Amino acid sequence: MMTRNERKDLFDKVDIYPVTCERLSNGRSDLEVLKGVIDGGARIIQLREKDLRDGDFYRLAEKFRELTARAGILLILNDRVDIALATGADGVHLGQEDFPVPAARKLAPDLLIGASSHNLEEALRAQEEGADYVNIGPIFQTGTKEGIEYFLGPEAIPEISSRLNIPFTVMGGIKESNIARVLSSGARKIAVVTAITQAPDIAEAVRSFRARIGKGEY
Repeated sequence: MMTRNERKDLFDKVDIYPVTCERLSNGRSDLEVLKGVIDGGARIIQLREKDLRDGDFYRLAEKFRELTARAGILLILNDRVDIALATGADGVHLGQEDFPVPAARKLAPDLLIGASSHNLEEALRAQEEGADYVNIGPIFQTGTKEGIEYFLGPEAIPEISSRLNIPFTVMGGIKESNIARVLSSGARKIAVVTAITQAPDIAEAVRSFRARIGKGEY
């Protein structure tokens, strides 16, 4: 088991941040997506399956932990602090309506805790409450979350990130066709769902994103 500081050191090296969603994976399972992500050289993956029953999510997280540990990449679970602790995951990512960051930190002092933010106020609050990183988004229009009609635009990235003292990721509708605008706004940890899960070749998509992020190509 790693310490929180060891996990933070690994998180600092993250570039592409793939997030799973089996129903948006063109018929592929989460485990098939994970294999492609590992083969592509990503340093992190977030397991995000909100509709699974607890037992099914636990068993899937166990398998993800086995494979990510073998590959040496970080495993973040969506929402579930209890399952993260039970499976030995590296962290949890919490939305605005999920388990509170301070309570998660109290229960899991060694886990990485990420928090979603949709504006500067939410980002600063997450930082003050003990989050290890915040996600800024959605940057562009996205079909991943139903009912969201607004987006921040890449210009929000420097406005929010300049006030943060912790790492940040960005997410929401980011693809090869618009990543240049995201990189030019200073983001270097890019969270994506369908740009990876729906790619014809997942490993190649991961490698391509990593190359562009590494070059700061814009």
